[in-house]
Amino acid sequence: MRTVKLSLFFIVCASFLLLTGCGEQDLRMRNAALNKRKADLESELQASRLELAQLKRQLSEAQQLGGINVDAMKQKIDALEAHLAKKDELVARMREQCLGGVALPAELSTMLEDFAAKEDMVTYDPSTGIVKFKSDLLFKSGSDAVLPAATVAIKSLCTILNTKEAAELDIIIAGHTDDQPIRFARANHPTNWHLSVHRAISVLNIMSSSKVEQKRLSVRGFGDQRPFVPNDPGKKGNPQNRRVEIYIVPKGM
Repeated sequence: MRTVKLSLFFIVCASFLLLTGCGEQDLRMRNAALNKRKADLESELQASRLELAQLKRQLSEAQQLGGINVDAMKQKIDALEAHLAKKDELVARMREQCLGGVALPAELSTMLEDFAAKEDMVTYDPSTGIVKFKSDLLFKSGSDAVLPAATVAIKSLCTILNTKEAAELDIIIAGHTDDQPIRFARANHPTNWHLSVHRAISVLNIMSSSKVEQKRLSVRGFGDQRPFVPNDPGKKGNPQNRRVEIYIVPKGM
């Protein structure tokens, strides 16, 4: 995979009793319900995709044979594609909600705002609890080694994660790639799955060395399966999909 530049998204999402009026058990129950609904939606999406594929085959046959229902079939296909796009967007939102997806407590949010104000490569949205590292230069192509500027920024974030306001929260580090196949360093990263996990582990190692307790840390690798935006056709990828996301969540999530 040709990955000269990689965007890092630190997505910090946590739910608190102070903000939501519900405890960790309530959050787990909410997540269980969200996961069930998400699974149902994904099953519906799969059925709709099969229906869409069948309609496109029928349209192709009708066009070849001069069928009279071509326009009606095109309208049905357009409507189904629009329906699928809306459901895809809903499933993407539910995936974020299952990890938290609410604003952080005031004290923690203020610290992150101050952090973002001092770091040129960082933006923070207090309404969503998202800290975004703007720099594209996090990893060299095909490498899982975090570059120095990003390392400094991650360590600065760790000072916040080690405060009493965040110390009781767990941290999920999720790696993502675009859909470009691995071309170099395949001995170390045979697939995009491997590369996404290895990069998440590299971030974890920086956090661990910065005294964030290992029991709070976990990693996930999604390869190219959860793009942030559509990849360019022909496996040309998209820089926005090459990212690492960090979620701050209640314990046990």
